[in-house]
Amino acid sequence: MKHEAIYNLYSTVKSIVENETLTAYDINEQIVSIDMSAVNAKALELQSIKQAEKQAKIDAKASALAKLSALGLTEEEVKSIL
Repeated sequence: MKHEAIYNLYSTVKSIVENETLTAYDINEQIVSIDMSAVNAKALELQSIKQAEKQAKIDAKASALAKLSALGLTEEEVKSIL
């Protein structure tokens, strides 16, 4: 997630090498200075967004299941649709 955060925060970064630390490079293979506090914060934000999207998908599926069941479909019929 930190790599994604770096790419989001620093548009000039074209590659990242991860050894003991993260080193970001631009298109000319010059090191791009990054603020790890900002990277960590952005990584947490991106993780929260992914979790919210995952939960929204689960909720939508549960809602669809409930609506189809309310129409009188059996659980097997509903599962075959979803």
